[in-house]
Amino acid sequence: MNTANKITLFRIVLVPVFMFFLLYDIPFAQYISAVIFVIAAVTDGVDGYVARKYDQETTFGKFIDPLADKLLVTAALVGLVGMGKLDPWFALVIISREFIVTSLRIVAISNGKVIPAGMSGKIKTVLQIVAIVAMLIDRIYEISVGGILLSNVLMIAATVATVYSGAEYILQNKNLIEIK
Repeated sequence: MNTANKITLFRIVLVPVFMFFLLYDIPFAQYISAVIFVIAAVTDGVDGYVARKYDQETTFGKFIDPLADKLLVTAALVGLVGMGKLDPWFALVIISREFIVTSLRIVAISNGKVIPAGMSGKIKTVLQIVAIVAMLIDRIYEISVGGILLSNVLMIAATVATVYSGAEYILQNKNLIEIK
């Protein structure tokens, strides 16, 4: 197991730790959950950098890295919905896209093809992470611009990017989808 993949697996291990602090009312839990989420999110860039710089790109890494992102983002969205901090339809749209693209990747793998993350997928991930961090911070400070919570604006942007990215993946890989 190479270093890049170990970093990715560390991100997966951080997910339940993040959820513990997100959902339980203990001293400083709001701050700790936000810090853990940021650390986990930063490892996404670090593992990719390490993989490219040290020639550690693997098929396993191309599969597990996006999966780790999806686990982290899904956990955060479900937690925020459960706490009443996020409208469920945001989570439904984002999580649905993740299931669709992951399914497409599984079909691709079964055909000997790997679908790497495209630029729109990377932008989508960054926007989702920024929006979630803003929501975690808003749990504490409620930052608003013109009476609208900044986190809501960012979540709308992340959701639009998510839909766009999902549509792009489907259109670029429509040859993998058989309709009989």
